[in-house]
Amino acid sequence: MIEQELRGALAALVDGLPARQASAAVERLIAHYRGETPTGAPVLRNRADAVAYAAYRMPATFAAASAALEALAERAPGWRPGDHLDIGGGTGAAVWAAAGVWEGPRTTTVLDWAESALDLGRELAGRVPDVAGTGWQRGSLRGGTPRLAPADLVTVSYVLGELEPADRSAVVEAAAGAARDAVVLVEPGTPDGYLRIREARDALLAAGLTVLAPCPHDGTCPVVVGQDWCHFAVRVARSSLHRQVKGGELAYEDEKYSYVAAVRHPLGDGPAASRVVRRPQQRKGQVLLDLCVREGGLTRRTVTKRDGADTWRAARKTDWGDAL
Repeated sequence: MIEQELRGALAALVDGLPARQASAAVERLIAHYRGETPTGAPVLRNRADAVAYAAYRMPATFAAASAALEALAERAPGWRPGDHLDIGGGTGAAVWAAAGVWEGPRTTTVLDWAESALDLGRELAGRVPDVAGTGWQRGSLRGGTPRLAPADLVTVSYVLGELEPADRSAVVEAAAGAARDAVVLVEPGTPDGYLRIREARDALLAAGLTVLAPCPHDGTCPVVVGQDWCHFAVRVARSSLHRQVKGGELAYEDEKYSYVAAVRHPLGDGPAASRVVRRPQQRKGQVLLDLCVREGGLTRRTVTKRDGADTWRAARKTDWGDAL
């Protein structure tokens, strides 16, 4: 399983890094990401930074990217990318995620400006045949629209928040232009992360693409800014370094993320009729589902046994983020 291979590769890296040094690097990176992000230099300054970041955050970003790519694959079951461009991919979480979603060889390129992240990503990928053939290319995402080679699938995960607004717009524009078939953008599931995805979604639509997931429509997002934000969650097993830094006893945490998957031309079944946008509430004899529906609005559906045995069973199994 690709996730287990990733965790094994990360564990091997951390074994060679002193615990105190790893913890200090993680604390600095956490403080950095919680504050304003300078754009004059890469966040990951050296190998210790890259190892600490990968061990601490890569399992969560891998899980979020996997969930977003799986949502795309679910709506386009007959499609598989022949090549993949990961913009700002750093240590390659989205590359590993794509390998877990679509089997078979593909040409993959990771573009990032942090040499230490690219070196570590290459080292990690070299341990597993499914991602060993990835190309690691240094290039800046700042100062104008980057020139990108076309690819069937273009991903931009956990990157937009590191960019100034003008560079952010340029990267989304370039991603839309480079995608032959599909582009997937993923950001942290915070109010600000959602706003970046919402802005990027508008830009993808303006570029002529169609939203395939999570939205069941191409209309204006019905979420009222300032009152709520569209996001989802995936459960992630904590690493030993993660537990050490956070000082928690739980073996897992929920990674919240926002995403959009858009396509240049029709793929598969098209958007779902609706999407579950909150964690379902199960009560005695009822399941309450908060939905974003194809007509472009938010609604709550109450499912009971009166709706039929099949519908009732399906509702009880439905999870946050599922198409319905």
